Amino acid sequence: MHRLSGKRGDGLIEMSPTESFNDDVNGYPQHSGSDMGSFQHDREEIDKHQQSKDSIFFRDGVRRIDFVLSYVEDNEDARKLERRAVFEANLRNAGLELETEDKSESEDGKTYFVKIHAPWEALATYADVLKIKAPFKANDIPENREMPMGWLATPIRLPEDIMHPEPDYFTATFNKNKSDFFLIDDKDTFFPPSTRNRIVYYIMSRCSYIQDCERDKIGIKRLLNNGTYTAAFPLHDCRYWKSSSYSNCESDRYKLYRHWARFLCFFKEQPINLIRKYYGEKIGLYFAWLGFYTEMLLFAAVVGTICFVYGLLTYEENEWSKEICDEKIGGNIVMCPLCDRKCGYWKLSKICNSSWQSHLFDNVGTVFFAIFMGIWVTLFLEFWKRRQARLEYEWDLVDFEEEQQKLQLRPEYETKCSERKLNVITQEVEPYLPLTSKCARTCLSGATVLFWLTLIIACIVGVIAYRLAVYAAFASIMKDSATSHLHVVGPYITPQLATSVTASCINFIIIMILNFMYERVAIWITDLEVPKTHLEYENKLTMKMFLFQFVNYYSSCFYVAFFKGKFVGYPGNYAYFFGSLSKLRNEECDPGGCLIELTTQLVIVMTGKQVWGNIQEALVPWLMNWWGSRKARCHPESLYSRWEQDHDLQPFGQLGLFDEYLEMVIQFGFITLFVASFPLAPLLALINNIIEVRVDAWKLTTQFRRPVAAKAHCIGAWEEILNAMAVLSVVTNAFIVAFTSDMIPRLVYMYAYQPDGEMNMKGYINNSLSVFNISEFPAESRPEDGENPIWFNGSVTTCRYRDYRYPSGHVKEYFHTMQFWHILAAKLAFIIIMEHVVFMVKFIVARLISDVPSEVRARVKRERYLVQEYLHNYEVEQLKMQLQKHDHDECTCSPMIYPTIPGHEVLSDRL
Repeated sequence: MHRLSGKRGDGLIEMSPTESFNDDVNGYPQHSGSDMGSFQHDREEIDKHQQSKDSIFFRDGVRRIDFVLSYVEDNEDARKLERRAVFEANLRNAGLELETEDKSESEDGKTYFVKIHAPWEALATYADVLKIKAPFKANDIPENREMPMGWLATPIRLPEDIMHPEPDYFTATFNKNKSDFFLIDDKDTFFPPSTRNRIVYYIMSRCSYIQDCERDKIGIKRLLNNGTYTAAFPLHDCRYWKSSSYSNCESDRYKLYRHWARFLCFFKEQPINLIRKYYGEKIGLYFAWLGFYTEMLLFAAVVGTICFVYGLLTYEENEWSKEICDEKIGGNIVMCPLCDRKCGYWKLSKICNSSWQSHLFDNVGTVFFAIFMGIWVTLFLEFWKRRQARLEYEWDLVDFEEEQQKLQLRPEYETKCSERKLNVITQEVEPYLPLTSKCARTCLSGATVLFWLTLIIACIVGVIAYRLAVYAAFASIMKDSATSHLHVVGPYITPQLATSVTASCINFIIIMILNFMYERVAIWITDLEVPKTHLEYENKLTMKMFLFQFVNYYSSCFYVAFFKGKFVGYPGNYAYFFGSLSKLRNEECDPGGCLIELTTQLVIVMTGKQVWGNIQEALVPWLMNWWGSRKARCHPESLYSRWEQDHDLQPFGQLGLFDEYLEMVIQFGFITLFVASFPLAPLLALINNIIEVRVDAWKLTTQFRRPVAAKAHCIGAWEEILNAMAVLSVVTNAFIVAFTSDMIPRLVYMYAYQPDGEMNMKGYINNSLSVFNISEFPAESRPEDGENPIWFNGSVTTCRYRDYRYPSGHVKEYFHTMQFWHILAAKLAFIIIMEHVVFMVKFIVARLISDVPSEVRARVKRERYLVQEYLHNYEVEQLKMQLQKHDHDECTCSPMIYPTIPGHEVLSDRL
């Protein structure tokens, strides 16, 4: 393939697009299949090389490229050729202008690029349809941005032109018939690129590609699915490492990369307004929420670290661990076997190290931190509502939800709903889904979700069975293992630890596999339900995915926290997982408690998910882009145009932002639902989120095509999910402190059962262990020959186990003692008191903190007042102008400043 090198020294010649030749045929080059002279072909090749790598204009250098379609011509498939011809003709009928780049000018020599430009008339028409807000007056309300001690924040601040790239205006819903009411200095720049590509995508999603206009044969989405087009995307404005060479072209991508997407900017604030300007409100809201969440995590991380340090400082005051490690106390207490047949008797001093580890997380500070997090989560949600309300006003989203519900019906809903009915509110005929069809689809969807939830539970049951089965094997193998002789790590490698770590890793692998499979199922069943609006679609998908992820990620933690060690029975009458015939005895908690195992489970799943997520988000797109752009590296003399550069990037898919929210909400659950077991969880989450913000920014700016801008007035269903998790976290942490931690039994012993009447924990270990007569062990539970340690002999007649039961020979043999019931009552009382205190504080805090700042309410009222006043004055002036005309006719209608394009078809929200 012949190419013009166009080199000057070592660099490419970059000429202004205004110097290019004028294009014939109104700027629409013909496809390769049509007759084209050699002169025109050579001229188009020259035209391309006269543009720079950052050119985002048609070949005339004037019309801006708002969207790009790409396809590879298949001469054997005439249907695709016909679909493209009809679709592009309909786009022109809707008011768009198209220009095609021949395949001979692409890097692979196969790909055509269709560039789309939306002229003023089309933009004005659809801005009216979509109720887009436009500025009509400069904001005259002074804003006090001065903060007390504001100079302390100087190191984290960005330049003012980056933080606030646009002037502040009062806005009103755009009306094409009243265009001169708005502040229009330049029609080409009045609508920002994000608004332009949103309008073009709205048109493309409603254009038909079949001559007979079948209802289900519309939209660019279906054309992408059936392979008619290979990609559809708006362009980035320049290369991310270099600003644009054109004065009439923004360099927002370069600014975002320089001030936001680099990891060295991790301590800087985010340019939220610039993100919104470039990517749209929906992505802007996500990064605003993520940044605010990370800021609030700082307070939780500090308090959690203080609680952990408190555990370290009180390390030497841990009386019960001293007793366990004391050879005269723990070294003389013989414990009952932890499994049947394969486990032998063991001495309590064996768990000396795990008891010290448990104290780091199981102390009085844990109770304080659990209460603190219940209040923290309320403050986080309430302050976010205020921040969100401010962004709603600043970004013109106050009335957006109602408009979206009324106007932006999903094209899939419009095409699949063959029946119509009259809307009693709007008095317009609109599509609707019959009740019978809706019920059938909902039942099928619910059954599918239930099946997958059952599958998750079955997998968790399998992991539990694995734990029960391999514990005996680990216990038998590791008793004489070489690892037990290691000086540093030997004492920490126990059968309990080996079982917990391997089970957690297996559980994590199962979680990843099920996530991969269920994501596609969730999209399929949500499409099956045919939601009416984009908001309804996202909410339905969000609830399905979160319900699945909730069970998938948290079920193993719930098992360890609330089930393990709670239903084990006692020696001679053990409980079995699948009945006595299964030989799988329920797991016990060792005298050190189950809290340390819950901590292990939490760290493995939470850390593993975050590390894997960052690798998947950053490394995979980078490798795919590196491989995809190899052709451009092989042809350094070629232009490698702006649309080809973006075409080689990864598409920002339908679930791009959804996956980011889901990842953070799952993390939010880890640091709230189970934080009583691991006070350092907020610190790990803070470190991850500092990296996450920059990784997300980097991949969005450098590795992905520019997403289609979308509006959203809030974070959607995620807000309700966060509220529900905040309430649930109070309950789970109260139960963890009461039933998983040993805090309550210790307090009951210290205040009611300390034999010397002193306020200390001396004698607690002996008091918390019950006695069993070895001779009463049934044959199927008795250790096999060779499983018992060397020191075990016939002089040992009893063993101890973790419970409060009467000993053998007592009139209430092996029944619970009164101390057990006192502890149970104390646990229930603690749960009730903690929940009521935290819920009361949460209620008071929520009532004291207004959801909308008073300043924002005043600004909203001021703007609405000005809209009414200015519109009234505008109508009066228009009427005066008409009355003053001498040669007027009988028509007194308001003149249309920009009339509808003749012969062009306006696609309404109903097809």
